[in-house]
Amino acid sequence: MKKYGVITLALVGALALSSSFAQSLKVIKVATLSPLSGPQSALGEAIRNGAELALSEQKAAFAKLGFDLQLAPQDDQATPDVGTAAARRIASDKGILAVVGTLNSGVAIPASAVLKDDNVAMVSPANTANAATDRGLPNYNRIVARDDAQGPAGANFMIKTLKTKKAYVINDKTAYGAGLAAEVVKYLKAKNVQVVGDEGTEEKSNFQPLIIKIKALNPDTIYFGGIYDQIGVFLKQLRAAGVNTPVMGGDGLDDQQTITIGGDGAKNTYFTTVAAPGSEFPKAAAMLAAYKVKYGKDAAGFSVTAYDAMNVVLAGIKKAAGMSKEVPSRVMVQDAIRKISYTGLSGGIKFNSLGDRVTGQLFVVQVTDDLKFKVNGTVRTKAPKA
Repeated sequence: MKKYGVITLALVGALALSSSFAQSLKVIKVATLSPLSGPQSALGEAIRNGAELALSEQKAAFAKLGFDLQLAPQDDQATPDVGTAAARRIASDKGILAVVGTLNSGVAIPASAVLKDDNVAMVSPANTANAATDRGLPNYNRIVARDDAQGPAGANFMIKTLKTKKAYVINDKTAYGAGLAAEVVKYLKAKNVQVVGDEGTEEKSNFQPLIIKIKALNPDTIYFGGIYDQIGVFLKQLRAAGVNTPVMGGDGLDDQQTITIGGDGAKNTYFTTVAAPGSEFPKAAAMLAAYKVKYGKDAAGFSVTAYDAMNVVLAGIKKAAGMSKEVPSRVMVQDAIRKISYTGLSGGIKFNSLGDRVTGQLFVVQVTDDLKFKVNGTVRTKAPKA
């Protein structure tokens, strides 16, 4: 009994010491901002999970520096108003030094403007709208290619691989979808491809009027700038109407929900993406395995970019803290992230003066006849001169 008493006392002492150590750590929070509920939650959860995994892997290292690293996930529901309200909550929590997010450019643009006033840095793993960085905000950065790279890449694939001479272009009327579709139209017209339709729609359930117009004009390819929850329904109804024309889109289709919603209608669909499957990145094997263990499912492409985005944020916080055991200011973190040079799973990451990644890559993915994603090619990208 005495022996066990000694062990028990030792254990109690160790726990007390551990608790005392934890209480001595200074809290640093990093928020995620993405849709965690609603029809786009699959992509939003992929972002949160990838960011959370990266943060959890660095908790011990930050503890040695004297900091208790914590995640503060926020749900923006893929809606600008909800995202802006969440940004205000983030700004009011002085423990939050930076944000990984958002998924949607239409949410990022107003949310980052709110966060700018409090110098809260953002690193997006997904936003592609040109306007997100063209505003020149000091707090906003992204690690993915812009619409003026993704749009031409998709249009070029339509011309060279799908042999498109006549195209019908649709967008979802969001900053993301409309911006992407506009870049596609501009490129197609510059290459003398006939654009027989160019329209926006917020329809989510009945596409029959649109399909009737498409059938009458008989395009070689249909381009749809939008997200899987809308395009998947369109694909299902399009194929049911007997239209087997190839459909091209952007990275809003980069989720298994495209196939889940579209079913067989998703066949003969292609999309460009800034976030390829992790298998495309040789250095991602350990991350992919850890993700599967932690979350019980495979990582999505945006899980990988969110993992990189979080590591960029944490590298910036470390740089801002330096040798000090004091929590750095938001301004210091904001400035350090903009000047960061970091090698992630997706390669080297540096930002220009506007917050665009200097060099990156895009991927062209197709939905195969057995309803799987297959990478069809890669495109190297460069940010425009700031």
